[in-house]
Amino acid sequence: MYRVGVYEKRPEDEQEEYIRLKLPNKNKNEMFAIADRLMGGSRINVVCADGKSRMGRIPGRMKRRQRVRAGDLVIIKPWDIQNEKADIIFRYRRTQAIVLSRRKLLPEEIDVF
Repeated sequence: MYRVGVYEKRPEDEQEEYIRLKLPNKNKNEMFAIADRLMGGSRINVVCADGKSRMGRIPGRMKRRQRVRAGDLVIIKPWDIQNEKADIIFRYRRTQAIVLSRRKLLPEEIDVF
């Protein structure tokens, strides 16, 4: 399943809101990772769900729209040629990462939320 729906109750309006969150596609070799430290030059060191530490590259389309900071939950796709490098596909906001953690969708290696 590529997307998951989450019902979240907001106390201010007492309405249920349906939130769709992107999940990593295992068929495309995508996985969860935690941003560890910024290296400069749109590079960031990430700790992946398989336990490896990789050098992540922030593509220009993401760099212009949103910031990736240390401690963020991201989806990465390792390179086919060099497995120790990866591209960052998607960054979760803090509240989205907490929802994924509560629903037990994050691997235990990187569940820090």
